[in-house]
Amino acid sequence: MIGVNPSTSLRAGLQVRPAVSADLQKIADLIFFEARIHRHLDWRTPLEWLGHSPYWVLEEQRRVVGALACPPDPDSISWIRLFAIAAHLSAPLAWSALWDAARRELAERGHVTAAAIVTQRWFESILVQSGFTLRQHIVLLEWSEQPTARASVPAGIFIRPMTPADLQTVVEVDAAAFEPLWHNSLEALSKAHSQALYASVAEDASGLVGYQLATKSPPGAHLARLAVRPEAQGRRIGSALVSDFISHVWGGRIARITVNTQQDNLASLALYQRLGFHRTGEEYPVYTYPLE
Repeated sequence: MIGVNPSTSLRAGLQVRPAVSADLQKIADLIFFEARIHRHLDWRTPLEWLGHSPYWVLEEQRRVVGALACPPDPDSISWIRLFAIAAHLSAPLAWSALWDAARRELAERGHVTAAAIVTQRWFESILVQSGFTLRQHIVLLEWSEQPTARASVPAGIFIRPMTPADLQTVVEVDAAAFEPLWHNSLEALSKAHSQALYASVAEDASGLVGYQLATKSPPGAHLARLAVRPEAQGRRIGSALVSDFISHVWGGRIARITVNTQQDNLASLALYQRLGFHRTGEEYPVYTYPLE
Protein backbone atom coordinates (compact mmCIF):
# COMPACT_ATOMS: atom_id res chain seq x y z
CA MET A 1 0.00 0.00 0.00
CA ILE A 2 1.30 3.44 -0.90
CA GLY A 3 1.34 6.30 1.52
CA VAL A 4 -0.64 9.40 0.58
CA ASN A 5 -0.21 12.90 1.85
CA PRO A 6 -3.16 15.27 1.52
CA SER A 7 -2.89 17.38 -1.61
CA THR A 8 -1.63 20.88 -1.04
CA SER A 9 -4.74 22.08 -2.89
CA LEU A 10 -7.00 20.56 -0.24
CA ARG A 11 -8.24 23.01 2.32
CA ALA A 12 -7.44 22.48 5.99
CA GLY A 13 -9.43 19.74 7.66
CA LEU A 14 -9.63 17.50 4.58
CA GLN A 15 -7.61 14.32 4.18
CA VAL A 16 -7.51 11.36 1.80
CA ARG A 17 -7.14 7.85 3.21
CA PRO A 18 -7.93 4.25 2.23
CA ALA A 19 -11.48 3.16 2.98
CA VAL A 20 -11.94 0.60 5.76
CA SER A 21 -14.84 -1.65 6.73
CA ALA A 22 -15.91 0.81 9.46
CA ASP A 23 -16.68 3.34 6.70
CA LEU A 24 -19.50 1.26 5.26
CA GLN A 25 -22.37 3.23 6.78
CA LYS A 26 -20.67 6.56 6.11
CA ILE A 27 -20.24 5.72 2.44
CA ALA A 28 -23.81 4.40 2.30
CA ASP A 29 -25.07 7.72 3.68
CA LEU A 30 -23.00 9.59 1.09
CA ILE A 31 -24.50 7.52 -1.74
CA PHE A 32 -28.05 7.84 -0.41
CA PHE A 33 -28.15 11.51 0.54
CA GLU A 34 -25.89 13.27 -1.97
CA ALA A 35 -26.74 14.22 -5.56
CA ARG A 36 -23.37 13.99 -7.35
CA ILE A 37 -22.93 10.23 -7.51
CA HIS A 38 -21.32 8.21 -10.29
CA ARG A 39 -22.07 4.50 -10.04
CA HIS A 40 -20.81 1.90 -12.49
CA LEU A 41 -23.39 -0.39 -14.09
CA ASP A 42 -22.17 -3.36 -12.09
CA TRP A 43 -23.20 -6.76 -10.79
CA ARG A 44 -22.04 -5.64 -7.36
CA THR A 45 -23.06 -2.54 -5.45
CA PRO A 46 -20.38 0.05 -4.56
CA LEU A 47 -20.54 -1.07 -0.93
CA GLU A 48 -19.78 -4.68 -1.91
CA TRP A 49 -16.43 -3.49 -3.27
CA LEU A 50 -15.36 -2.26 0.17
CA GLY A 51 -12.31 -4.28 1.16
CA HIS A 52 -10.99 -4.29 -2.42
CA SER A 53 -8.51 -1.66 -3.52
CA PRO A 54 -8.21 1.01 -4.74
CA TYR A 55 -11.01 2.32 -2.55
CA TRP A 56 -10.36 5.76 -1.06
CA VAL A 57 -12.36 8.24 0.98
CA LEU A 58 -12.11 11.98 1.50
CA GLU A 59 -12.65 12.82 5.16
CA GLU A 60 -13.57 16.07 6.87
CA GLN A 61 -13.66 16.14 10.67
CA ARG A 62 -14.26 12.37 10.78
CA ARG A 63 -17.09 12.66 8.29
CA VAL A 64 -16.72 10.93 4.93
CA VAL A 65 -17.46 13.61 2.32
CA GLY A 66 -16.10 11.84 -0.75
CA ALA A 67 -15.37 8.33 -2.01
CA LEU A 68 -13.72 6.75 -5.04
CA ALA A 69 -13.68 3.01 -5.77
CA CYS A 70 -12.00 1.46 -8.81
CA PRO A 71 -10.81 -2.09 -7.96
CA PRO A 72 -9.64 -3.96 -11.10
CA ASP A 73 -11.79 -6.91 -12.21
CA PRO A 74 -10.46 -8.59 -14.26
CA ASP A 75 -6.92 -7.68 -13.22
CA SER A 76 -6.21 -5.42 -16.20
CA ILE A 77 -9.42 -3.34 -16.19
CA SER A 78 -10.27 -0.87 -13.44
CA TRP A 79 -13.78 0.55 -13.86
CA ILE A 80 -14.64 3.65 -11.86
CA ARG A 81 -17.25 1.89 -9.73
CA LEU A 82 -18.05 4.79 -7.44
CA PHE A 83 -17.31 8.48 -7.23
CA ALA A 84 -19.43 10.34 -4.69
CA ILE A 85 -19.00 13.76 -3.09
CA ALA A 86 -20.82 15.96 -0.61
CA ALA A 87 -22.72 18.97 -1.96
CA HIS A 88 -20.48 21.62 -0.38
CA LEU A 89 -17.28 20.36 -2.03
CA SER A 90 -15.77 21.23 -5.38
CA ALA A 91 -16.19 18.16 -7.58
CA PRO A 92 -12.91 18.69 -9.52
CA LEU A 93 -10.99 19.25 -6.28
CA ALA A 94 -12.41 16.15 -4.60
CA TRP A 95 -11.81 14.04 -7.71
CA SER A 96 -8.24 15.29 -8.07
CA ALA A 97 -7.36 14.31 -4.51
CA LEU A 98 -9.03 10.89 -4.66
CA TRP A 99 -7.95 10.03 -8.20
CA ASP A 100 -4.34 10.98 -7.48
CA ALA A 101 -4.27 8.39 -4.70
CA ALA A 102 -6.08 5.70 -6.71
CA ARG A 103 -4.07 6.37 -9.87
CA ARG A 104 -0.75 5.93 -8.09
CA GLU A 105 -1.95 2.71 -6.51
CA LEU A 106 -3.08 1.36 -9.88
CA ALA A 107 0.19 2.43 -11.51
CA GLU A 108 2.08 0.26 -9.03
CA ARG A 109 0.23 -2.77 -10.39
CA GLY A 110 1.21 -1.92 -13.96
CA HIS A 111 -0.64 -2.48 -17.25
CA VAL A 112 -4.04 -1.47 -15.94
CA THR A 113 -6.61 0.54 -17.86
CA ALA A 114 -9.00 2.71 -15.87
CA ALA A 115 -12.39 3.15 -17.51
CA ALA A 116 -15.77 4.76 -16.94
CA ILE A 117 -19.18 4.66 -18.59
CA VAL A 118 -20.53 8.19 -18.19
CA THR A 119 -24.21 8.75 -17.45
CA GLN A 120 -23.93 12.33 -16.11
CA ARG A 121 -22.40 15.32 -17.86
CA TRP A 122 -20.72 16.79 -14.75
CA PHE A 123 -18.59 13.66 -14.40
CA GLU A 124 -17.63 13.60 -18.06
CA SER A 125 -15.95 17.02 -17.84
CA ILE A 126 -13.94 15.86 -14.82
CA LEU A 127 -12.67 12.80 -16.67
CA VAL A 128 -11.65 14.84 -19.71
CA GLN A 129 -9.74 17.32 -17.55
CA SER A 130 -7.93 14.39 -15.90
CA GLY A 131 -6.63 12.99 -19.18
CA PHE A 132 -9.23 10.30 -19.85
CA THR A 133 -9.93 9.88 -23.56
CA LEU A 134 -13.16 9.00 -25.34
CA ARG A 135 -13.03 5.42 -26.60
CA GLN A 136 -16.54 4.74 -27.89
CA HIS A 137 -20.24 5.09 -27.08
CA ILE A 138 -22.68 2.58 -25.65
CA VAL A 139 -26.09 2.70 -27.35
CA LEU A 140 -29.38 1.40 -25.99
CA LEU A 141 -31.88 -0.55 -28.10
CA GLU A 142 -35.45 -1.60 -27.35
CA TRP A 143 -37.37 -4.52 -28.79
CA SER A 144 -40.59 -3.94 -30.71
CA GLU A 145 -42.79 -7.02 -30.75
CA GLN A 146 -42.27 -8.65 -34.13
CA PRO A 147 -43.03 -12.38 -33.96
CA THR A 148 -42.09 -12.86 -37.62
CA ALA A 149 -38.52 -11.80 -36.84
CA ARG A 150 -37.90 -14.69 -34.44
CA ALA A 151 -34.91 -16.82 -35.41
CA SER A 152 -35.05 -20.61 -35.46
CA VAL A 153 -32.42 -22.73 -33.71
CA PRO A 154 -29.75 -23.80 -36.24
CA ALA A 155 -29.31 -27.49 -36.98
CA GLY A 156 -26.94 -29.15 -34.55
CA ILE A 157 -27.42 -26.47 -31.87
CA PHE A 158 -29.09 -27.14 -28.53
CA ILE A 159 -30.15 -24.29 -26.22
CA ARG A 160 -30.70 -24.93 -22.51
CA PRO A 161 -30.68 -22.98 -19.22
CA MET A 162 -27.25 -22.06 -17.87
CA THR A 163 -26.08 -23.84 -14.70
CA PRO A 164 -23.28 -22.96 -12.26
CA ALA A 165 -21.24 -25.80 -13.75
CA ASP A 166 -21.16 -23.90 -17.06
CA LEU A 167 -19.59 -20.74 -15.65
CA GLN A 168 -15.91 -21.56 -16.21
CA THR A 169 -16.58 -22.31 -19.87
CA VAL A 170 -18.79 -19.22 -20.13
CA VAL A 171 -15.83 -17.12 -18.96
CA GLU A 172 -13.72 -18.63 -21.74
CA VAL A 173 -16.40 -17.86 -24.34
CA ASP A 174 -16.64 -14.33 -22.96
CA ALA A 175 -12.89 -13.76 -23.22
CA ALA A 176 -12.79 -15.09 -26.79
CA ALA A 177 -15.74 -13.02 -27.98
CA PHE A 178 -14.89 -9.60 -26.51
CA GLU A 179 -11.92 -7.27 -26.38
CA PRO A 180 -10.21 -7.03 -22.95
CA LEU A 181 -12.06 -3.88 -21.87
CA TRP A 182 -15.32 -5.83 -21.83
CA HIS A 183 -14.10 -9.09 -20.29
CA ASN A 184 -15.82 -10.46 -17.19
CA SER A 185 -14.10 -12.47 -14.49
CA LEU A 186 -15.44 -15.77 -13.16
CA GLU A 187 -16.47 -14.00 -9.96
CA ALA A 188 -18.38 -11.32 -11.89
CA LEU A 189 -20.21 -13.82 -14.09
CA SER A 190 -21.02 -16.00 -11.09
CA LYS A 191 -22.57 -12.95 -9.43
CA ALA A 192 -24.44 -12.10 -12.63
CA HIS A 193 -25.76 -15.65 -12.94
CA SER A 194 -27.06 -15.57 -9.38
CA GLN A 195 -29.03 -12.40 -10.21
CA ALA A 196 -30.18 -13.38 -13.70
CA LEU A 197 -33.78 -13.27 -14.80
CA TYR A 198 -32.91 -15.82 -17.45
CA ALA A 199 -29.56 -17.23 -18.63
CA SER A 200 -29.02 -19.85 -21.29
CA VAL A 201 -26.24 -21.50 -23.26
CA ALA A 202 -25.94 -22.86 -26.80
CA GLU A 203 -24.11 -26.13 -27.42
CA ASP A 204 -23.07 -28.15 -30.43
CA ALA A 205 -21.09 -31.37 -30.77
CA SER A 206 -17.93 -29.56 -29.66
CA GLY A 207 -19.45 -28.20 -26.46
CA LEU A 208 -20.60 -24.79 -25.26
CA VAL A 209 -20.34 -22.21 -28.06
CA GLY A 210 -22.44 -19.28 -26.83
CA TYR A 211 -24.52 -17.83 -24.03
CA GLN A 212 -26.88 -15.04 -23.06
CA LEU A 213 -27.63 -13.57 -19.66
CA ALA A 214 -30.60 -11.30 -18.95
CA THR A 215 -31.53 -9.31 -15.88
CA LYS A 216 -34.71 -7.75 -14.52
CA SER A 217 -34.93 -4.01 -15.13
CA PRO A 218 -37.50 -1.56 -13.71
CA PRO A 219 -39.63 -1.53 -16.88
CA GLY A 220 -38.99 -5.13 -17.91
CA ALA A 221 -36.01 -7.23 -18.97
CA HIS A 222 -32.51 -6.31 -20.14
CA LEU A 223 -30.27 -8.54 -22.22
CA ALA A 224 -27.08 -7.87 -20.29
CA ARG A 225 -24.70 -10.21 -22.10
CA LEU A 226 -24.56 -12.14 -25.37
CA ALA A 227 -21.44 -13.92 -26.62
CA VAL A 228 -20.59 -16.58 -29.22
CA ARG A 229 -17.20 -18.16 -29.78
CA PRO A 230 -15.51 -16.51 -32.81
CA GLU A 231 -15.18 -19.83 -34.66
CA ALA A 232 -18.93 -20.45 -34.24
CA GLN A 233 -20.07 -17.02 -35.39
CA GLY A 234 -21.99 -16.74 -38.64
CA ARG A 235 -24.21 -19.72 -37.80
CA ARG A 236 -27.12 -17.64 -36.37
CA ILE A 237 -26.38 -18.87 -32.84
CA GLY A 238 -26.58 -15.36 -31.40
CA SER A 239 -29.95 -14.81 -33.09
CA ALA A 240 -31.24 -18.10 -31.71
CA LEU A 241 -30.14 -17.21 -28.17
CA VAL A 242 -31.81 -13.80 -28.33
CA SER A 243 -35.02 -15.27 -29.74
CA ASP A 244 -35.05 -17.94 -27.04
CA PHE A 245 -34.63 -15.21 -24.42
CA ILE A 246 -37.49 -13.13 -25.88
CA SER A 247 -39.76 -16.17 -26.02
CA HIS A 248 -38.97 -16.96 -22.40
CA VAL A 249 -39.62 -13.51 -20.92
CA TRP A 250 -42.10 -11.77 -23.22
CA GLY A 251 -45.62 -11.33 -21.92
CA GLY A 252 -46.81 -11.48 -18.37
CA ARG A 253 -45.29 -8.64 -16.39
CA ILE A 254 -42.46 -7.91 -18.82
CA ALA A 255 -43.43 -4.71 -20.60
CA ARG A 256 -40.11 -3.75 -22.19
CA ILE A 257 -36.99 -5.57 -23.44
CA THR A 258 -33.74 -3.66 -23.89
CA VAL A 259 -30.12 -4.34 -24.80
CA ASN A 260 -27.02 -2.20 -25.16
CA THR A 261 -23.96 -2.56 -27.33
CA GLN A 262 -21.05 -0.51 -28.60
CA GLN A 263 -21.85 2.07 -31.26
CA ASP A 264 -19.00 0.75 -33.42
CA ASN A 265 -20.00 -2.93 -33.09
CA LEU A 266 -21.75 -3.06 -36.45
CA ALA A 267 -22.28 -6.83 -36.42
CA SER A 268 -24.00 -6.68 -33.05
CA LEU A 269 -26.17 -3.73 -34.10
CA ALA A 270 -27.19 -5.54 -37.28
CA LEU A 271 -28.15 -8.67 -35.34
CA TYR A 272 -30.36 -6.81 -32.88
CA GLN A 273 -32.01 -4.66 -35.54
CA ARG A 274 -32.71 -7.75 -37.64
CA LEU A 275 -34.55 -9.25 -34.65
CA GLY A 276 -36.76 -6.20 -34.19
CA PHE A 277 -34.73 -3.98 -31.82
CA HIS A 278 -34.47 -0.26 -32.54
CA ARG A 279 -32.20 2.40 -31.09
CA THR A 280 -33.81 4.56 -28.42
CA GLY A 281 -31.46 7.51 -28.90
CA GLU A 282 -29.81 6.98 -25.51
CA GLU A 283 -26.00 6.92 -25.73
CA TYR A 284 -23.34 6.79 -23.02
CA PRO A 285 -19.68 7.66 -23.66
CA VAL A 286 -16.92 5.31 -22.51
CA TYR A 287 -13.66 6.94 -21.35
CA THR A 288 -10.35 5.17 -20.67
CA TYR A 289 -7.04 6.02 -19.06
CA PRO A 290 -4.11 3.57 -19.49
CA LEU A 291 -1.68 3.20 -16.59
CA GLU A 292 1.66 1.61 -17.38
